[in-house]
Parts: sequence; structure tokens; C-alpha cells
Amino acid sequence: MKHGFGLLALACATFGAALADATVLDPEPVNDAAITGTAFPKALSEFAFFQDGRAQGPSGRVHPYALNTPLWSDGAEKLRFIYLPAGSRLTADGEGLLQFPVGAAIIKIFAFGEGADRRLIETRVLLHRADGWVALPYRWNAEQTEATLALTGGRIDIVTPAGEAISYAIPNKNQCKTCHSIDNKVVPIGPKARNLAAAWLGQMVKAGVLDRVPEGAGTLPVWAARKPSDAAEPLARAYLDVNCAHCHQPGGGASNSGLDLRWEQRDPHAFGIGKRPVAAGRGAGEYEFSIVAGHPDQSILLYRMASAAPGIAMPELGKASVDKDGVAVVRRWIAEMPR
Repeated sequence: MKHGFGLLALACATFGAALADATVLDPEPVNDAAITGTAFPKALSEFAFFQDGRAQGPSGRVHPYALNTPLWSDGAEKLRFIYLPAGSRLTADGEGLLQFPVGAAIIKIFAFGEGADRRLIETRVLLHRADGWVALPYRWNAEQTEATLALTGGRIDIVTPAGEAISYAIPNKNQCKTCHSIDNKVVPIGPKARNLAAAWLGQMVKAGVLDRVPEGAGTLPVWAARKPSDAAEPLARAYLDVNCAHCHQPGGGASNSGLDLRWEQRDPHAFGIGKRPVAAGRGAGEYEFSIVAGHPDQSILLYRMASAAPGIAMPELGKASVDKDGVAVVRRWIAEMPR
């Protein structure tokens, strides 16, 4: 069954997802009560985010977007959408996270395979309710006709685009909270202005659903367009910001490590150079420092990135295989550091 992901994904990557005007359709409206209520809808279709319930076409005020540097999840193809209720808009907060009104939702679809072999695996939603954000995972059925609430998560045997057979993990509700938590509050982690194309943000302003394009928009490099000749540092720092910094920052789930991998952190020791681990345990292997300048093979950070073993692998969640491209970029960055 074809779901039309390829064309939309290519358009998003190539043109910075500058599709806001074209995709604000006017079919059946989204179910606002399902977003703002207290219940956890049992089926994804209850929200009516998509016209046919199968992610074929977004409903009105559901906007597709793409990230310059996306979070890696075992090579899954991901499509991302923002829903904004009538009369509301996003507000920019510097180059950081866009601020969402109550009643908004963020939708992320995970899929593997191509053409008739494509399988929708899961859809994760973040719902902005009056008392804060709620994160819910939904698992697609074998018939690809519906995704149902998976509060306890689940596992699915798949073959990644790299040809690896893995047991793919759908996170449970608490694991969603683990990654989406700052100071014990659930927050979005993806749609930061620095990781969104300025062209897409401009289209959202034009559509009247964003107040302005902030300075610093689109600062992170476009991962899909990287070349071997590109400087390693911005690529590596962007990769770590997107894949690791939601936990490794003050207030994050791994703040006790003292490691701060946010893009804006400029203290080399804070993001790991010459820094001894606080509580890495066996995850440190035989190594003494998070990053040893000029020596990637002596650096704990790279050692953990390059492992899929439980207790060693980083990130701890959302990974059953190693992102070889990400490892290669971080390796080159460390190797090129002055010793």
C-alpha cells in the first residue's frame, strides 16, 4: 500500500517544508476535544488529523514540517506535522523551541520500507492541554488501517534500510516522558527555530500561524545535504544537539552526568572535552574522558554512540542499531580537534 510519503518527504527536505499554504485543506475538522480533554483516545483516527485516517492527506490546519538535522531512529522514515486550532498561532522564542498554544498537537509518523512494502509502524503525538503536554504512542495494525493506543509500548521485528534485522521498540508512555522532560515537565524537543528552514517559517508567517521568523532560524546544517568536504564541527554539534541534548542538558533526564550537549553550549569541558564521567558505570568502558581531543577511539561519547549493547549504547531509548553516519561525523569532529 502506498501512502504518498516519498514525495512529501522529498519536498520537505528539498524546500524546507515550505508547504504551509498548500496543505491547509478544509475537509472534516480535527477533533479539538480529543486534544484538550482528559481522556487518552484509543485510536489515532479519533483525532481526525488526516483525511482518511491513514496519513494520506492532512486535515485543515495540519501543517507538515521537516527538521534540518533530524533525530535518528534506526533509519526509520519520519513525517512530522503540527496542528493548530482555529484562531491560534505559534510564537517564536529566539532560535529555540516555538511556543505552542493550548489545543495544539505535534504528530510524528514512523515508517519502514518503500512503495507497496512500506509499513507504518507507529505514530507519536504530543497534545498541548491546559495543564501541560501529554505524550502518547500509537501502534499501527497489520492491515495498515488504524493505529491504536500503546500505553505499554511494544516491539516489532523489522529490517532497517541498512539491512539489519532488529527488534524495533515502540516506547511506552513513561519512556516518551523520559525523553520529553525538562525539569519534570513534558515539552516538545524537535521544532526549534534553529532546526527549521527559514523558508518554512516564512510560509507559516504568511499563513498567519506564526508571529515572526526569528533571528537564528535554520542555523543547524541540513543533514541530508551534507558533503564530505563540509566542516565536521557544526554537523557533529547539531547531531548531538538533536539526538542527545534533550537528556544531556540542565533539567534533562541525564543532567546528573554534567554533560551539556546543547548546540548553544560553548564551554568545551561542558560538552565533554577532557571531562570525566560522573556516573557512566560500564558505559565508560576502559576510557577516562567523555571526549579526548584528537583521539576518538579513546572517547567515551563515541564509544557509547558506536555500541548497541544495553547499558553501553547511547541514546538509551529509541535505538536498536548504530547510526554509522552519525558516528562517522562525530569521529571526524573529535579526530580533527587540536590535541
